[in-house]
Amino acid sequence: MTRRLIGTTVLASSMVLILSACGVTSAAAPVADSGPIKNLQVMVPNAPGSGYDVTGRAAVRVMDEIGITSGTEVTNLAGAGGTVGLARTLTEKGNANFLLVMGLGVVGAAYTNEGDATIAEATPIARLIEEAGAIFVPTNSPYQTLDDLIVAWKADPAAFPVGGGSSPGGPDHLLPMQLADAVGIDASKVNYVAYDGGGELLPAVLGGKLQFAASGYGEFLEQVKSGDLRVLAVTSEERVPVIDAPTLTEEGVDLVFTNWRGLLAAPGLSKTEQARLVTAVTEMHDSKEWAKVLKDNGWTDAFLTGEAFESFLTEQDSRVSTVLTNLGLV
Repeated sequence: MTRRLIGTTVLASSMVLILSACGVTSAAAPVADSGPIKNLQVMVPNAPGSGYDVTGRAAVRVMDEIGITSGTEVTNLAGAGGTVGLARTLTEKGNANFLLVMGLGVVGAAYTNEGDATIAEATPIARLIEEAGAIFVPTNSPYQTLDDLIVAWKADPAAFPVGGGSSPGGPDHLLPMQLADAVGIDASKVNYVAYDGGGELLPAVLGGKLQFAASGYGEFLEQVKSGDLRVLAVTSEERVPVIDAPTLTEEGVDLVFTNWRGLLAAPGLSKTEQARLVTAVTEMHDSKEWAKVLKDNGWTDAFLTGEAFESFLTEQDSRVSTVLTNLGLV
């Protein structure tokens, strides 16, 4: 496997493809309806406290605050790496008031969980953010540096449980596998423990069930700031302003990894219904309130809508399928 991974373009096994499409939108069709979207339903496909949950609720809060939506309801439906939520979304055919928060993890889980639901069946709305990952340990961990951790990990990978908030094929799984490869550990020997989102992962790492956790840094930012967790390294090309931690490359590990999150709508929408949702999310994205959310969470703006987002999803789906097949996971 390659030692350098940019998650926003997902994982070519022999090369890295970097896609820079922030701020790109496609022209929306005229929208006949006006005024706020009332009683919008937003589904988060894993537990409260997860990256999808934090992202989705932040977007909903901004849309409600600035009057784009009214009476929005957020529901968590965890299971199977997000594919339970995806399957539920596909049952809402024709419902123009339904959104699913999703990302790279759902793309991978759609293959590894062997369900019938696919992202291609849903209606693409927008990619919202990119977020680097991080390597977390509890503050009472004996590992003070990434090198300390790697030395112990190499000694007996099978007896060194590593946790992530996604099922096999998701970003939190792919990150430690790529990290293992980059530092000379056989990825097939990595003892990966999957949790359904950061909300379930957090007590496991705090409770000492894991030697370390690999996940998006934004999910555990409060625990890092409070001193409950220590970040040994972040996976971005440059340091993250909101966390005092080196990058993997600074620590001598040739690996860069970035996750992404976005929104899908139910299948069977008209072009006008799709355009109304795209317009609403675009207004949210362009607001000063959303700019503050991005800054506060340390997220990278990766906004993409319309045909460009649809093409991105198709590419992601194809590349994830190829990589997971090469790993023997599908």
